Amino acid sequence: MFLGTHTPKLDDKGRLALPAKFRDALAGGLMVTKGQDHCLYVFAPAEFEQMARKVAEASFTNESVRAYQRHLFSGTEEQVPDGQGRIALSAELRRYAGLSKECVVIGALNRLEIWDTDRWRSYLDEHEEDYAKTQQEVLPGVF
Repeated sequence: MFLGTHTPKLDDKGRLALPAKFRDALAGGLMVTKGQDHCLYVFAPAEFEQMARKVAEASFTNESVRAYQRHLFSGTEEQVPDGQGRIALSAELRRYAGLSKECVVIGALNRLEIWDTDRWRSYLDEHEEDYAKTQQEVLPGVF
């Protein structure tokens, strides 16, 4: 499980050090892709493969499905962290997520999300109060 909030910095070469608590789980490799809300998703390969199979099974005769598949798969990079637990994020992924030097890495259970710090703060400013005031079931059978 990936949980918590961490604040690594992006170096001048576009490398990001993964939080130490996640390095063992991702040491053998990981998949980085464009996520919703202009962040990046980081999946362990098996988790990405499971999700990718579901996406690939959707009907490609649907234009929205084709667009989603194109964005997801063309924006995915396979990475292996270096000896210091860093991954090199391509210019395209950094552009998509608006990443600057200051980043936030959050655990989102089955994935990590990489956010630009200012974008993450804006997201929280916009959504945090709604979460705190939730008074109806959002996830059936859970909350």
